[in-house]
Amino acid sequence: MEHDQETERARGDLGRRVAQRRAELGLSQEEVAERAGMAPGFVAYLESHPPQLTKRALYRLADALRTSTDHLLGADTDVPPGVASTAVPRPRLSGLSRRACLDLIGPGGVGRVAFVSPTRSGPVVLPVNYALVDGDVAFRTAADAELVRQLPGYVGFEVDRLDDTMSEGWSVLVTGLARIVHDPDEDAALRALAPVRPWAGGERETYVRVTPDQVTGRRVTAGRR
Repeated sequence: MEHDQETERARGDLGRRVAQRRAELGLSQEEVAERAGMAPGFVAYLESHPPQLTKRALYRLADALRTSTDHLLGADTDVPPGVASTAVPRPRLSGLSRRACLDLIGPGGVGRVAFVSPTRSGPVVLPVNYALVDGDVAFRTAADAELVRQLPGYVGFEVDRLDDTMSEGWSVLVTGLARIVHDPDEDAALRALAPVRPWAGGERETYVRVTPDQVTGRRVTAGRR
């Protein structure tokens, strides 16, 4: 019974995942349909209705979207990125300029803040929803969070994007001074400019702002034979 419920939920999420992946690639429904050998109307339909796809159709759809069938079904949410990736021969690693890094993380989304706590034996790394405001990273947390007790202080902030299917991706690392926003005017401005929803939900009304000292990044691309 539990397995049947999980299957139905995966089918219901398939349309959302297809639409999200299509948007990430900047493709129209017509372009996806052409790549997958499907009718454009069918692609539009499956993005808004729980579909019943054959394994072959699901494979063609995943191939058109340069991803895996597991990803479209949400079966890879409990494993680290890259587990199902196809090894690409001779990958190329290149550095990114500060400007390129900021352009990549500029749209905001989910990043990871890393800090050192005297109560832990190693660094603490936590996911947060963030926004980039005037070159600074801004996110919200709880007033009594462990991070808040270490501020002001230096932190690391990392964002990455991986394409499991193509074994390509990029990562950006920001290091800088993090501080709690106490000024009411600055707090109000951040709420207007960066109304980020906390990753973990709940009452997290304290804004943290990280001013970068260093911004570094790298990109891995598939080598050509």
